[in-house]
Amino acid sequence: MTTPGTHARLGRVGTAGKYLVVPMDHGITLGAVQGLKDIESTIDAVTRAGADAVLTQKGIAPRVHDNKNDAGYVVHLNASTTIGPDTNDKRLTGTVEEAIRAGADAVSFHINVGSDHEPAQIEDLSDVTDVASRFGIPVLAMAYARGPGVDSTDPESLGHAVRLAEELGADLVKTGYSGDGESFEHVCESTRLPVLIAGGAKGTDRETVGMVRGAMDGGAAGVSMGRSIFQHDDPAAITAAVSAVVHDDASVDEALERGGFVVEA
Repeated sequence: MTTPGTHARLGRVGTAGKYLVVPMDHGITLGAVQGLKDIESTIDAVTRAGADAVLTQKGIAPRVHDNKNDAGYVVHLNASTTIGPDTNDKRLTGTVEEAIRAGADAVSFHINVGSDHEPAQIEDLSDVTDVASRFGIPVLAMAYARGPGVDSTDPESLGHAVRLAEELGADLVKTGYSGDGESFEHVCESTRLPVLIAGGAKGTDRETVGMVRGAMDGGAAGVSMGRSIFQHDDPAAITAAVSAVVHDDASVDEALERGGFVVEA
């Protein structure tokens, strides 16, 4: 059951039940890539442009608070690296209590449903939601369909992943996109949780905004979009465009115009 504290904090990481979260925990995964070296400027830009919340690992918290312009803050609790033996093997990097001390409004946890590491990650996510519920801290489960023989865009697999997140006590769930709004309806109908889509690798501006439009048409409650935003040449512009779709129900062309991009007639 959602406590008053959980409900209040969900309001800090979203707006009227819609969510535009910008994860920037990739420094532990990829290193200090474009957009993360001067993470302070990136945080300032995306939150001024309409991001509801930003997300980092706990150690980056001192670089977040003075630059987030009253946006929400999510602390991520597990990770792996691209130079390690298995990127799907996400290990715990923090606790709910540490996140609270870091000033978090919510925590997030990544689980790869279908991977060899699924059993341990199920146990860890269950423990995180248990502790978080005691403190009234919302949990964003990043539940992906990933593993041997698993199609990461299959609506049935994605639907299973988001349902697993609800079954384990999460308050929000992020997952991959199935490719079109019609098929994504099944994913959103598989859970009563608000469903956010991942951004994945950076595409063209129209591709990024079009993906968000399709997901929202399929019933999504927003996005948790990292690289497509923080690695953009103009993070504020793409944030404004995505925000226009998520919060103002804008069309793709309207959203691109809102971001200041040239729209061909």
